[in-house]
Amino acid sequence: MKHDVVDAQITPDGRLDVLSRQEVNKLLDSSQGGLYQTFRNCALAVLNCGSTMDDGKELLERYPNFAIRVVQEQRGIKLELKNAPAQAFVDNHMIKGINEHLFAVVRDIIYVNDEINNNPNFDLESSHGMTNAVFHILRNANILRPMTNPKLVVCWGGHSISRKEYEYTKQVGHELGLRGLDICTGCGPGAMKGPMKGATIGHAKQRIKNGQYLGITEPGIIAAESPNPIVNDLVILPDIEKRLEAFVRTGHGIVVFPGGAGTAEEILYILGILLHPDNKDMPFPVIFSGPASAKAYFEQIDLFISATLGKEAQRRYQIVIDDPEQVAREMQSGISQVRAFRKEHGDAYYFNWLLAIDPIFQEPFNPTHDSMQALALHSDQEKHLLAANLRRAFSGIVAGNVKDTGIRAIEQHGHFEIHGDSRIMHLMDNLLASFVEQHRMKLPGKKYSPCYRIVT
Repeated sequence: MKHDVVDAQITPDGRLDVLSRQEVNKLLDSSQGGLYQTFRNCALAVLNCGSTMDDGKELLERYPNFAIRVVQEQRGIKLELKNAPAQAFVDNHMIKGINEHLFAVVRDIIYVNDEINNNPNFDLESSHGMTNAVFHILRNANILRPMTNPKLVVCWGGHSISRKEYEYTKQVGHELGLRGLDICTGCGPGAMKGPMKGATIGHAKQRIKNGQYLGITEPGIIAAESPNPIVNDLVILPDIEKRLEAFVRTGHGIVVFPGGAGTAEEILYILGILLHPDNKDMPFPVIFSGPASAKAYFEQIDLFISATLGKEAQRRYQIVIDDPEQVAREMQSGISQVRAFRKEHGDAYYFNWLLAIDPIFQEPFNPTHDSMQALALHSDQEKHLLAANLRRAFSGIVAGNVKDTGIRAIEQHGHFEIHGDSRIMHLMDNLLASFVEQHRMKLPGKKYSPCYRIVT
């Protein structure tokens, strides 16, 4: 099938337009060297905004002739595009929001690589060093807002959700926006777009003109979850672990909407961190919510958490069904406790330095057939470590479902095999089967073939 493409040269619209010659030369060297493929793929994902696909491999195959090149100008840089998706343009002019996202790719994939990965001042082998890198990436993106009271709500949930669930996420976002709260999501469609869309209306009603709609992503997932056009701050972290840490360091509370394996991964991540003994007394509001039709979904999630992580984990969240106003009120109340705690302990409002994160949540996990089979999925370990290993299992399933490298690995070697205690494997198998039955693994209308096999 042929897809419309265009060629264009674009300039940064207020971003990256003041660079030294040394910085421009670094961009030129990096964009044409070993980083080119990552740079190209992320740029293509941004240009694919609004497309109804969630398959990274399919996107790359749809536009095989797409190319992007950094062009040096006397005052800075331009980007030269060849065979770019036509939907990124209106009357031969690139949509402004997509232009901003495209230069965010330049900033984060190329510039930050030189500043972080190749900088001996960052110890990426230590927990503190990885947190420091996350902070510097976010600060470089200019999304941290000092001298501002806590108000950033992270919204997690699936890209493949029903229309009723999507409308509900908009209603919750609207109520949050009416209360002056900002929104941070994984930046894609579905439950990542709905809360932002609702918040824009809430902010407009309150005449809030500087609302933040922060999208946080990473190179492996961006092709399957192209940034939605409402995002006004886009940041691309190097991997899923730093992406997840960015959410919990910058956010002041989390609302979880219905989703699939990726949402289960996020739930296990935040609960695993909050179960760390050093975080016992730290307030961090977490609310699971959806319309009445999602009640059974959250009951099953709650059952899985109870049976694997126990009552202590259940105490770290509340479930609110079919009541957007209550979600917003509870979140506002929880964030006021976060503000009081941070003020008392001298922690920054814009970055949660005090949150203890075990290195197992920070170390990049590469989901291969061997690493998936070797996961420690048994009850004979501390609960926060079990959560970390379960998180990795779901992360691997996400990779096999939608990420280019994961899809190709499954095509070449067959299913990921997941081993563990028979009780945990039974619970996990039931939960995943419910995701498949409810069409939460792929967008509606697309046939899903499991990329995993549960082995007891």
